[in-house]
Amino acid sequence: MLIRVAQRKDIETLFDIRTSVIENHQSREEIAELGITPDSVAQMLQTDCNAWIAELDGQSIGFSIANKTEKTVFGVFVLPSFEGRGIGRILMQAAEDWLWSNDIKEIWLVTGNNSKLRAYGFYLRLGWIPIGVESDGAFKGEMKFVKRLKAKR
Repeated sequence: MLIRVAQRKDIETLFDIRTSVIENHQSREEIAELGITPDSVAQMLQTDCNAWIAELDGQSIGFSIANKTEKTVFGVFVLPSFEGRGIGRILMQAAEDWLWSNDIKEIWLVTGNNSKLRAYGFYLRLGWIPIGVESDGAFKGEMKFVKRLKAKR
């Protein structure tokens, strides 16, 4: 498996993967209602975001994306037929490492506020700490998780 930095030419692939997931599925129209369009992602990748694509035998099978200004992991998504193989964990590590390399000491993300969701357990297993439900804004009702950079010994 190859993990590589996403380029502008990969934006459609990111949307194809994002809209393929079963849990937390959103259509392109639903994503666009949140202001996430190919143009907005292109702008993000040119400014304060970075994304990584996992490829297996030349096929793009997952991605992660992070925003250093917001200090957040914006998303980690894997094609359903490739779930459960550790790809999400590797993609999350790429996003975390990049955020830590930007001298960020605490990062955050949001996910559905239901401990039965696979993503919820995934973040817990990776050391993320749930700190509470967002009460307003675009993430209202979502569970916020944080992770702090561990001090080197």
